[in-house]
Amino acid sequence: MTNTILSSTFLLTLLLFVGLVFFIRASTKDRTQTVQLLSEQEDTRLLEQLRDYFEQRAYRVTAIDPENNQITLAGFVRPSVFLAVFLSLLAAIGIFCLALVLSFLFHEQTPLWGGLALFSPLAGVFYWRKSGREEQVSFRIKSLPTSTPSQKSLLTVIAHRDELANLQRALSLKKQEVESV
Repeated sequence: MTNTILSSTFLLTLLLFVGLVFFIRASTKDRTQTVQLLSEQEDTRLLEQLRDYFEQRAYRVTAIDPENNQITLAGFVRPSVFLAVFLSLLAAIGIFCLALVLSFLFHEQTPLWGGLALFSPLAGVFYWRKSGREEQVSFRIKSLPTSTPSQKSLLTVIAHRDELANLQRALSLKKQEVESV
């Protein structure tokens, strides 16, 4: 192969490898969101359901603010074994591709480049250490006026987006539509 082809292949492989590194870093990013959800239940009944839901998910109450009618909970979020293995596999494939291109460019050190794939489990370890963390959830319940008979409570929740999706599904809550001005 010509040097031009090898150089351009190396550049593209290096760019893909950089993208892989950023993908692995992004897997541990905090994705906290604030959402307003509507419930057809009274606020006392909704509060009981929320308490049961978060107890099942091993959250504990850390703060109650009666002035703002807000409750804050905390719980340890376990990392995903599947994602740790998947990221390690992606890293192994990416490092192998980079080592293959490097072995074509630098023939003398060919046996050394294959050894780079031994570093691929570090991606899983990185994910595992960064993803296992204490997460906080805070929510506030507000009674809606009786003019909306089907919707009786407004729940404002600040939590991780996956937790919000699970909560919405588990308690059959609807997202409040934002009114345009």
